Amino acid sequence: MPLARAIECTIMPSGAVRHDFQYATPAYQSQTAVAGMWLFLATEVLFFGGLILSWIYSRHWNPAGFDRGSQRASLAAGTVNTAILVTSSFAYALGLLRIREGDARGLVRCCAATLALGLAFLAVKFGIEWPDDFRRHLFPSDPDFGVQGPQQGGARLFYVFYFWGTGLHGLHMIIGVALLLWIMHRTRRGDFSKRYHTPVLVVGLYWSFVDIVWLTLYPLIYLIGRSA
Repeated sequence: MPLARAIECTIMPSGAVRHDFQYATPAYQSQTAVAGMWLFLATEVLFFGGLILSWIYSRHWNPAGFDRGSQRASLAAGTVNTAILVTSSFAYALGLLRIREGDARGLVRCCAATLALGLAFLAVKFGIEWPDDFRRHLFPSDPDFGVQGPQQGGARLFYVFYFWGTGLHGLHMIIGVALLLWIMHRTRRGDFSKRYHTPVLVVGLYWSFVDIVWLTLYPLIYLIGRSA
């Protein structure tokens, strides 16, 4: 059963929660949905884990080049985005707390705050930081690459991982933004209540995972090279 189907229960006019026929109870259906999201996130760990392990392995063989690349990355933009993303997860957690208390309007407000912060993250990363990287000739295939000398090869490889890592993370952020809009739409429609809000929990797990991925990328991009 696909995850999207497993998270769908129906709230009856009486307030009771109706579950699909293949599940014994609504609680069992909700547990299945949460377990399905954890399984999906496990596959995402394998996906990002391979990228991050390759990054660490490559840095081991050319630490000076990777340090030069890291020192050219915008620490200010990375730090601002870290603060934005951590705050967004906090805002969504407050929304989950609100719906658990039966406050649907509170959930919508918290989702709106999370959405605004997520869009701010994307604006800083792809509207400010990436264009600045291109202006400074830090794209790895640029013939006038911004790092010269014997460390150029390692710095180019650093930026290969940088653009792949931040690009894939940004794609996951865009998916998360779409999910937030979906949660807000369904909340306004009256689909969630104190008794049933499994999709809110499932989307929260996804958003928190995207946050954790960034907290792993942040030191790899901005901190390790500067501490050398």
